[in-house]
Amino acid sequence: MAPAMLATAFAVAWYPPGKATDSSTSAEYLAPPHGCLQTGNGYLRARIRGALNLDLDWRNADVACEGSARPGDRGIRLSFAGPPQSDGRRLRLVFGIAAVPEGRGGRALPTNLTVIFEGEKRLFATRGEDKCTVDELRQERFGDLSGKERSYRVVARGFCTEPATAVDGSERIVMPRFDFAGRVTYEAGAGTDAPVVAR
Repeated sequence: MAPAMLATAFAVAWYPPGKATDSSTSAEYLAPPHGCLQTGNGYLRARIRGALNLDLDWRNADVACEGSARPGDRGIRLSFAGPPQSDGRRLRLVFGIAAVPEGRGGRALPTNLTVIFEGEKRLFATRGEDKCTVDELRQERFGDLSGKERSYRVVARGFCTEPATAVDGSERIVMPRFDFAGRVTYEAGAGTDAPVVAR
């Protein structure tokens, strides 16, 4: 995929269905009233090295998170956006985790990573699931257990052994470790074989 097409694909992919991506409406999605989880126990911690050296420690109130089933397979996709800067810049991490059915846990799960510097037109991607691994993952059901949409708190930890590369190939970063608690919401009709797991 050409760099321009790759950037466009990632920019569109990480906004939930029905959410516009222009600056006039994206703020509502990026800054939900309760942070990541209304239960107050969301977080993201990560170490980034390479072209940028960052140690992230985002607490529930600091981070906006969203998640859904990945199209075409049984994996999940989770997005975490950190605190916005005064000039509109914001760092977003997106994890695409393979082979995870709804409501189930897993170990040694292949994972795709995308790191987006919003407001800077800067994006890094592993472009494959062979460079990062989720060591351990579990899903905990919460919210309305009888609703058409089913939400889970997703807790995971993992690492990357290979770098994510900038779209133009000029820079690379690696994430030697990460752990997070976010959420994923399954739409009606998807993955209905899941067990109910207490929060």
